Amino acid sequence: MIDLHAHLPPGIDDGAPDLAAALALARAAVAAGITHSVLTPHFHPGRFDNRIDDVRLRLDAFRGALAAHAIPLSVAVAGEVRAGPEAMAWADEGSLPLLGRFDGMPVVLLEFPHGQLPLGSEKLVAWLVRRGVRPLVAHPERNKDVIRRLEAIAPLVAEGALLQVTADAVAGGFGPLARGRAVELLERGWVTVLASDAHNLAHRPPRLEAGRAAAAAIVGEAESWRLVRERPARIAAAHFADLAP
Repeated sequence: MIDLHAHLPPGIDDGAPDLAAALALARAAVAAGITHSVLTPHFHPGRFDNRIDDVRLRLDAFRGALAAHAIPLSVAVAGEVRAGPEAMAWADEGSLPLLGRFDGMPVVLLEFPHGQLPLGSEKLVAWLVRRGVRPLVAHPERNKDVIRRLEAIAPLVAEGALLQVTADAVAGGFGPLARGRAVELLERGWVTVLASDAHNLAHRPPRLEAGRAAAAAIVGEAESWRLVRERPARIAAAHFADLAP
């Protein structure tokens, strides 16, 4: 399986605090059947002031540590970009941390505030699409506006947004409300991929299988594998030679 949303690089955001924790997460990912992971540190101005050149250097160091500890996890780096004016500036200057490509378009993992979808969110999606970048919206099933009203996400989908649902949310790990929204998004056919959003071993581990199995009961076995294998591979192929068609 291929994970497109994980916070493994050490000391860079609210994921792994140090190398030991990062390596433990990587070992857990491999044990959970994950072969490739696109690492997505937060790009959240004022909180996590990451830039793509710095996170690439950190990736090189982390990749070396994985090799030194014989952990067979293939990794690349992108970012989880906070929606806002900085994301637009990065798009204009060509410095967005891109997740890969989908149907010929670059893809960026886009995060909205957990408490709401701000007014005009669909306009940001449309703006990015006009500039040739496809937003993949991170964990919409956990957004409070979407939990209150599923239709809140519909305008973003109509403007071309892809959706990434957290695998554990489908399996019930984020509570019944998030699970209910995840199920409804799957039923509507709006979910592009499942991902782990891994941060730590205790509460947010790098696992996909429980969510995939739960999704299979909703969308069928074949589609459940597309959510964790075929579509993530299409997106991430730009980073991994062995995933290229």
